[in-house]
Amino acid sequence: MTATALRNGPPRRTVLVGGIGVRSAFGPGLAALRDGVTAGRPAFVPVDRFDTAGHRTDRAAVAPGSPRLADQLVDVLAEAGALSGAPGDAPEDLLLALHGDRRAGPVAAEVAERTGLRPRVYTGACVAAATAVADAAALIASGRRERVLVAAGYLVEPDTFAVFDAGRALAGDGAVRPFSLGRQGMLLGDAVVAVVLESVPSLRRRGGLNPLARIAGWARTGDAHHVCRPDPDGTGLARAVHHALARAGAGPGAIGYVNANGAGSKLGDLAEAAALRTVFPSGTPPVSSTKSVHGHALEASALLELAVTVGVLQSGKLPVNAGWQHPDPGCPLDLVLDRPRPAAPGLALTLNSAFGGANTALLVAAA
Repeated sequence: MTATALRNGPPRRTVLVGGIGVRSAFGPGLAALRDGVTAGRPAFVPVDRFDTAGHRTDRAAVAPGSPRLADQLVDVLAEAGALSGAPGDAPEDLLLALHGDRRAGPVAAEVAERTGLRPRVYTGACVAAATAVADAAALIASGRRERVLVAAGYLVEPDTFAVFDAGRALAGDGAVRPFSLGRQGMLLGDAVVAVVLESVPSLRRRGGLNPLARIAGWARTGDAHHVCRPDPDGTGLARAVHHALARAGAGPGAIGYVNANGAGSKLGDLAEAAALRTVFPSGTPPVSSTKSVHGHALEASALLELAVTVGVLQSGKLPVNAGWQHPDPGCPLDLVLDRPRPAAPGLALTLNSAFGGANTALLVAAA
């Protein structure tokens, strides 16, 4: 698909990030997340909010205590400015990514009751939040909406922990080592995030505040390869990157940083590395997976990693790919190791993949 094909139709409008609210294992706020990720300090600790006896690992990136998801979603929506629209604004749509279990409906209903927002729930595995961002960006770019709220939440809980542990997907050594030889898998992590996406006129009506970033491009693709295993050639993920670049009217050389999906699984990391080699045949830009410090938040991962990517653009420092031990010949990437690198990234790319061969690519630019 060409850039021309993607640009047919009404003139596209700029999609701005007007506000972000975050709760993660590093604490409340975008600054805490940005600083923790930049330092390359893994937030994995023994889980004490439920019994982990008999599991291969007891580690996850969890905040203290046993917070309620609905409470935290309301908090991050307020922090992002999502509950303070311009005077006279009608109740707004909320694109809400939640883990697809019996709790999703009651959580969405409580958030609606307490905020007056209209939730539309996304439960499409680990690309759910990125899918919501793509839908929101398309609504704003096409002129159908001035402002769209996107939120996502996952708090580590016993059911999913047990399922992933039984499937031997969790790292038994208590560390996530993306793209490293000897990696053993993923670890779960808390994430509750809200992002306000809006047009330039919407931001001005709310007081002319400075945007945090710009969503320059987005794309979604499917492999249709296997219900669990990724396409080893990374074809679908590479296609998502190319489509996002075409939408942004940019080439691969414009990307200065990749926040990789990098969950630390052997097959997943190899497939993602293959995709990046396809997009960047002469060598990749700097790459790191911040799941190595904040863990995998399932349906909320993509929104947490979008927040991280915005923080990277603000700080000018590329975060470390933590946990790395030895080079994997199948992952010849320019990994950020040992310490943060200075950055002038231009466009930053954040990638996510999920079971069933779903892939998303979001391109983020400094405001």
